[in-house]
Amino acid sequence: MDVFNVRDLRERPGALIRDAEQGHLSIVTKRGHPVFIAVPFTEELVQLGLYKSLALRMLEEKHVTLRQAAKIAHVSLEEMLSLTSDAGVSIVDYDPKELDAELSIES
Repeated sequence: MDVFNVRDLRERPGALIRDAEQGHLSIVTKRGHPVFIAVPFTEELVQLGLYKSLALRMLEEKHVTLRQAAKIAHVSLEEMLSLTSDAGVSIVDYDPKELDAELSIES
């Protein structure tokens, strides 16, 4: 396992990629503190749930819709709803003013 700092990423990004291609984990640091781990993308990683984890994260960060997240995770929409519930990821994101407006229309 290699350790890369932010400067290494700028000066020699190929080394990080080579490590991943050879199946090695790498740690990336900023000012001496670990920031993230670079994990080789393998079939084993996929089987352990990468797609579901990625879909949940992208949904939580509002990069994708629920339907798009289900597609990324390779699950049905119903299964995605269950995953969001289990993970505590909210799929309802109303601005308080927007919610008040919606509720006042129905009243």
